[in-house]
Amino acid sequence: MARAHGSGSVRSGPVRSGDDGPRLNRMISTTDILAAYDSQLRRLIPPAVPSGHEYQLLGPLLRVTGQRRGFIESARDLGVDGGMLDRLIAEQRDYFASRGEAVEWKTRAHDLPIGLETRLGAAGFVPEARETVLVGESAAMAGEPAVPEGVRLTQVRERPDLERLAAMKSEVWGADYSWVAPDLHHRLASDPENLVVLMAEASGVVVSAAWLEINPGTDFAGLWGGSTLPAWRGRGIYKALVSARAQVAAARGVKYLQVDASTDSEPILRRLGFRAITTTTPFVWTPPARGDDRRAPG
Repeated sequence: MARAHGSGSVRSGPVRSGDDGPRLNRMISTTDILAAYDSQLRRLIPPAVPSGHEYQLLGPLLRVTGQRRGFIESARDLGVDGGMLDRLIAEQRDYFASRGEAVEWKTRAHDLPIGLETRLGAAGFVPEARETVLVGESAAMAGEPAVPEGVRLTQVRERPDLERLAAMKSEVWGADYSWVAPDLHHRLASDPENLVVLMAEASGVVVSAAWLEINPGTDFAGLWGGSTLPAWRGRGIYKALVSARAQVAAARGVKYLQVDASTDSEPILRRLGFRAITTTTPFVWTPPARGDDRRAPG
């Protein structure tokens, strides 16, 4: 992919119809990919931690603070059950309660012990939408980005462009995504080599965007943030953003692309050859509103 530093343009061509892309090598078993995913990506501390963020390894857990909300990642098997598991969950909930912060505990369908999600719910954590974890091979996905006439893909890193991107996401999802701009800006400042943010523009309007997060020392890079204005869907822009990010990942020697796919993006990614390895559900605990004297369950 031809791209310049800063706000460089991404070379693209016209949409090609009937091209569903190559398939993931079926000789590679889903079990092997899932094992690599669990061992390489979970409890992963980035090589460059953004300013104001803190990563703490606490046995089977990784606790992250300094983001929009707290975050808890875990080993696939927590190694505890029953009352010990309840205490582990309560300790994390109460830690964020003392800070007055919400926290997301990220779970997967194959996690152990069985019943983790039920116990999170009993502790006051609420599930958000379940997503499918999909994996594809970077080299197989790295085609020439093909976008409609009049649409330009651009790599961005400056704060004004990131704010335009965040405004587009807010419009797409009908929620306040203004936090995305400072979050991406801080992450680009701390680790510019491993975060690539792309926007699709038409006549100066941001119509779609997504970013690539490379995880050094692993076989994986993550595809995140994909959003497209409703009027521009179905024109191949999302697919072009996948291809452009795959080019970057393949050039860096990254083997796999990983996506936590929504129900909207999953069919597109499956047609491109991505394979499902598990599902993921974020469980979120939110502190009571100020003036609400209800205590956390416990």
